[in-house]
Amino acid sequence: MSRLALYICIYVSSVLVASISQVMLKTSAGKEYKNPVFEYLNPLVVIAYGLFFISTFLTVYALKVVPLSLGNLLESFGYIFVPVLSFFFLKEKMTKNMWIGSAFIIAGILVYSW
Repeated sequence: MSRLALYICIYVSSVLVASISQVMLKTSAGKEYKNPVFEYLNPLVVIAYGLFFISTFLTVYALKVVPLSLGNLLESFGYIFVPVLSFFFLKEKMTKNMWIGSAFIIAGILVYSW
């Protein structure tokens, strides 16, 4: 595996970690809390923001090798990861438009990368 490919994998992993964090925050937002302070200081939210921090660290680390133009492209994987994670963990339905949009995003990634 080349050095660039390794750093691309790190970058995509950071996007996946950020997507997991978004799903965790959405899960937490759907709950009711007795005190408004606990909306922000419950374990799910604290872990989600910790994951955002890790994601940011991984992105900055990967950008040592990954060109910025490719970084923007890799960020678009988040538009694929979040609906898929929401489908599996939040039991949200994937609509026809979501499938079509995801297909366009994947096609755009493939066209740009070639």
